[in-house]
Amino acid sequence: MATGRKINSAGEDPAGYALARSLESRKKGLSVALDNVSNAKNVMNIAEGGYQNIMDILQTCKEKATQAADGSLSTDQRTALNNQVLALMTEIDDIAGGTTFNGYNLIGASHDTLVFQTGESASDNLSVTLDAADSASLSLDSISLTTGASASTAITTLANAIDTLSGAVQEVGQYKARLSTKESNLSVAITNTEAVRSKIEDADFAKEQMEVMKLQILQQTALSSFVQSNSNPQIVLSLFQ
Repeated sequence: MATGRKINSAGEDPAGYALARSLESRKKGLSVALDNVSNAKNVMNIAEGGYQNIMDILQTCKEKATQAADGSLSTDQRTALNNQVLALMTEIDDIAGGTTFNGYNLIGASHDTLVFQTGESASDNLSVTLDAADSASLSLDSISLTTGASASTAITTLANAIDTLSGAVQEVGQYKARLSTKESNLSVAITNTEAVRSKIEDADFAKEQMEVMKLQILQQTALSSFVQSNSNPQIVLSLFQ
């Protein structure tokens, strides 16, 4: 009752003690894996945020390209639009290069492959390599809006880049769905593992309290009987007085 356990040392139940320690180790491993999965989801959220920011820029660039393709614009107007889009291409590269986690680049030109430990066993892992989203990887490094013809070409190029980036965002969503499933499975495994360990090692307080009450009743009954047995001769002796 004092420790809350029915097995307090290996000497009391060697097999039960060893099994309880094994289950405790498994629970701790699963708990760390659950934290790893949570970190992995955070990484995916960071990557998705970078992709979404680049997607917004691509949508703006496509609008500018559509505007530049119109025959009513002058050369100076197209040049101004072209300069604006080139500046946005630089911003895309900055976002792609700056989307990082703990020093690992996620969606830049030289991005890293991350391997997340998602279980207690060495083989329980998830390898993630995301698509690069810099301007060169999206085939936007030679885009131009200086003429109506080049602006028309840019519209198609930007549309393709948007489709490519949409696929990259979809891939992130698939990774997040897998991580959510792993998170749910780990939570259930932790709960079940702890339940088994507790059943083996922890004391059943209701049962133990009943045992204590039973012993107290027996003790009180024995004491009452002893007192009564001692008092009977005294009553007989008092009759002779």
